[in-house]
Amino acid sequence: MTARTIPATHALRPLVDDPPFETDMAAHLRAEFSPAQLAELLDRFAAGSGAFDATMRRVCWRALVRRMGRSVCIGRGVILTHPETFSIGDGVFVGDHAVLQGRAGGGCVLGDRVWIGPQSFLDARDLVLAENVGWGPGAKVLGSEHTGLPLEEPVIATALVIRPVRVGRGADIGTGAVLLPGVTVGEGAIVGAGAVVAEDVPARAVVAGVPARFFRWRGKDCGSEV
Repeated sequence: MTARTIPATHALRPLVDDPPFETDMAAHLRAEFSPAQLAELLDRFAAGSGAFDATMRRVCWRALVRRMGRSVCIGRGVILTHPETFSIGDGVFVGDHAVLQGRAGGGCVLGDRVWIGPQSFLDARDLVLAENVGWGPGAKVLGSEHTGLPLEEPVIATALVIRPVRVGRGADIGTGAVLLPGVTVGEGAIVGAGAVVAEDVPARAVVAGVPARFFRWRGKDCGSEV
C-alpha cells in the first residue's frame, strides 16, 4: 500500500481572536458565579456537538481557568478538574474525552498550539507542555507516585511525592505512550507509540519501547547510535 503525504493542519491553523461577547460573558460569569456553579454550567454543554456547545465550553473554561488564550478548541466530554491551576495558550486543541486532572495548589501550563489527542490523560499536578507539543490519542502522564512506606500500610495509603514533568517545544508524544513522574522530554523529541518514558529524553531524540530506549536522532538513519 502506498503512503500519502498531506499538509499539517493544526500547527498551521490561523489564530483568530475570539468574539468579544465570549470574553465579556466569561468575565461576567466569573464575577457572578462560584466555581462550583460554573462547573455545573459547563456540564450542560460538555457533550454537545453543535457550534453553540463548543462556544459555551470555551466561555466556561475561560471563566474557570487561570488564563486562556484565543482560538482554543475543546472537544466533547472533556473532564477538567481544579481548572484554577491551568494556564492555556493560544490555539490549544483538547480532543474528545480527554481528562485533565489538576490538583489544588498545583499548576499546569499548556503552551501555544499544543494538541492533545482524544482520550488522553494528564495528571497535571506540576506539568508544562511547551508550545507546539503534540500529544497523541490515549497518551498519559503521571505526575506523582506513592512512597510505599511504611511497608505495613497499603501503598495507596502512603504519602504522595509529586514530581514535575516537562515536555519541550515541538516535541511529539505518540499514541498510548506514558510519561512517568519527574521526566523531561527535550525540545523536538519524538516518543514512540506505546512507549513508557521513565528517564529524560534528549532534545531531538527518538525513543521507543518499554521502557523507552534511544532509537535514533531525528534526521538520521535508523541505525544511528548515540
